Amino acid sequence: MVKTNTNALGILFPNIYDELVPELTSERLMASIPFASRYRMIDFVLSSMVNCGIDNITVLVRENYFSLLDHLGSGREWDLSRKNGGLNIFPPYAQKNTGVYGGKIGMIESILGFLKSQKEKYVILSDANLAMNFDFKALLKSHIDSGADMTVVYKKEEVPKSVMNQDDPRKIMYYTLDVENEEVKKIHINPQDGGVQNYSMNIYVFERENLIKLINEAFVAGGIYLERDIILPQLNAGTLKIHGYEYTEYVSRILSLKNYFDENMRLLDNENLEALFDKEPIYTKIRDDNPTRYMNGASAKNVMVADGCVIEGEIENCILFRGVKIGKGAKVKNSIIMQDSVIEAGVNAEYIITDKKVHITEGKEMKGTESFPIFIAKRQVV
Repeated sequence: MVKTNTNALGILFPNIYDELVPELTSERLMASIPFASRYRMIDFVLSSMVNCGIDNITVLVRENYFSLLDHLGSGREWDLSRKNGGLNIFPPYAQKNTGVYGGKIGMIESILGFLKSQKEKYVILSDANLAMNFDFKALLKSHIDSGADMTVVYKKEEVPKSVMNQDDPRKIMYYTLDVENEEVKKIHINPQDGGVQNYSMNIYVFERENLIKLINEAFVAGGIYLERDIILPQLNAGTLKIHGYEYTEYVSRILSLKNYFDENMRLLDNENLEALFDKEPIYTKIRDDNPTRYMNGASAKNVMVADGCVIEGEIENCILFRGVKIGKGAKVKNSIIMQDSVIEAGVNAEYIITDKKVHITEGKEMKGTESFPIFIAKRQVV
């Protein structure tokens, strides 16, 4: 796993967009949402950074972070258990003069002392709601070659309606860009335009010393949001040259429960599965389980199944996480069944999402629809 050191450090924001998936983030944060049968959302950006030689990564957590701490541990699975650099996790109240973080400006300001002591020239900022296999080396090279003050990553796609039609658009902000010759000319906050947009992925590159200066100035002025209170005013004033980096490869953004269901189901298509996993390895926490067992009479069709499962019934078009048990005669279709859930004999389930350790008792019939899958909360007995 050891890669040539890259002259950049990473900062991840694992709580951003929690409010868009309240069903899955009541006891965890966005970064630790299970995805693709054995991973957590943070595994993708974390692995991508490590694969590109970034070995100094900071995670700024805000709340509900116990599951993330349990998952990341010392960072050993990502080769980030190191004396220098490695994985650094900063919760709120890490210093006596800081409280619960507001926006990204306050979060970064709380670790300015740490940032000032680092040696890397560049800082890469990223949210953790993205499942992708990202080449951060190519991003960094593009930024350096452009001579810009910062770089923002975007993808040409439509903004999901679940993001546009929020009850309170101030809670979650999204951004689209006007780009000419790879230079960002304008940033739009929460636009309502339909069609394909230059939709920001909220991945940014700064020079470390310049980021420290910008954060200091914005924090003193009462700034909260990195994009609204630093990037947009500086761009409008002509004091910040912004390079636009278009990402053209596979990415899944988790922005709603329905979107979470759809993005998992996309991976049942081999083309999408290969696009996400065949480029560089994605690392995750190891759990020593037996291989999945398919008992006599079991049937599996177009499924993604992690280790440790026991299948006695029928599964079709399903994502099964570790340790799931499907009882004899049970029929489960078009569903996501998370870790250590039990579906007893004779159950007929379709279009459901179970959180971890759900128990569906014998003979139950549960059916959602493709447009509205049923969600069953963690540890519930049905």
